Amino acid sequence: MKTYRDFDRYLKDFPDKNGYFGQYGGAFLPPQLILVFQDITAAYQEICHSAQFINELRRIRKEFQGRPTPVYHCSRLSRHLGKSQIYLKREDLNHTGAHKINHCMGEGLLAQFMGKKKIIAETGAGQHGVALATAAAYFGLECDIYMGEVDIAKQHPNVIRMKMLGANVIPVSHGLKTLKEAVDAAFEGYMKEYEHAIYCIGSAVGPHPFPMMVRDFQSVVGFEAKDQFVEMTGMLPDTICASVGGGSNAIGLFEAFLPEPVEIVGVEPLGRGSNVGDHAASMRFGSKGILHGFESILLQDKQGEPLPVYSIASGLDYPSVGPEHAYLRECGRIQYDAVSDEEAMEAFFLLCRYEGIIPAIESAHALAYAIRRARTQDTGAILVNLSGRGDKDIDYVFEQYGTGERFLK
Repeated sequence: MKTYRDFDRYLKDFPDKNGYFGQYGGAFLPPQLILVFQDITAAYQEICHSAQFINELRRIRKEFQGRPTPVYHCSRLSRHLGKSQIYLKREDLNHTGAHKINHCMGEGLLAQFMGKKKIIAETGAGQHGVALATAAAYFGLECDIYMGEVDIAKQHPNVIRMKMLGANVIPVSHGLKTLKEAVDAAFEGYMKEYEHAIYCIGSAVGPHPFPMMVRDFQSVVGFEAKDQFVEMTGMLPDTICASVGGGSNAIGLFEAFLPEPVEIVGVEPLGRGSNVGDHAASMRFGSKGILHGFESILLQDKQGEPLPVYSIASGLDYPSVGPEHAYLRECGRIQYDAVSDEEAMEAFFLLCRYEGIIPAIESAHALAYAIRRARTQDTGAILVNLSGRGDKDIDYVFEQYGTGERFLK
């Protein structure tokens, strides 16, 4: 069991040269993609140490994305709940409305450096798709976005945004027609075009080097938040938490706090309950397996095939989790919990009414965990990664829940 004192050199030591975090990670690829991914790894290792690349990325973050995003104290919500104080890292205030732009602009720069003409990706909630379509427009690249038909219906505003930005949105109609199937289809599309395209994975998942790259690009969230929180309060938070589907927004917040005396919690979607097909809580119900070119914790049947998953949040309904999350749970540094659809929607409406902020349903899962903790403890500060705003969700939420009056009684 490792404690925060064991993580001073963590970013330098993990992943190893083969892309493993302990026993999780790696790159399980068809033969024709092995050299392609080696080229991507070599290119990334070159540019991530380049002052020119780093300075350009910093300029983009400041002038185009609107970073740094602030830390915000939810004073009214905290008083309503009890004596604990809830703070938000406002990634919803990024250009495009979510944390996804952090790695998409980095991946766009990488594609430009490698001379690629197209970027290909999947999306669930649409935030990654919008961010990547934005990056494609910014860098003058073609863009294909694969999206399940169920998510296209739920996330119509983001579909329109992607198309307005010039992306080609490709519906995925097989299986459950959600995020896992979109990843399948995007990989298939990439296999046909890898010579002039790059696949920009939407979370901290996939074959090496993508979990490492996404982690590195997203780590700006945690390093900003740590400095901002100390400046605001004079101390570190007691607990930090973030929602976990694949895990990009969570790993971005967590990295800076790993060597600090802070409790870290990842929050998965429990959905409608514990039955197969009613949730996407990989850490709680999964086991070690391989999916989409990497080894991690996977919701799978006895034959190793992915099980059907569900979450009210389109960006969380993925049957696995990033390999770094699997390692950090195994070594005991991070805890993983789960909240239901109902808890997430209560948190959604409480934040609307008490703070004037409409969160993404994905982010509401992390907030729901913070609310649960705030109701049961008498002191402490909880920092939540508010990974995205809820503009994309309002039509679906209103249709299903109205204005949420039953959650506010």
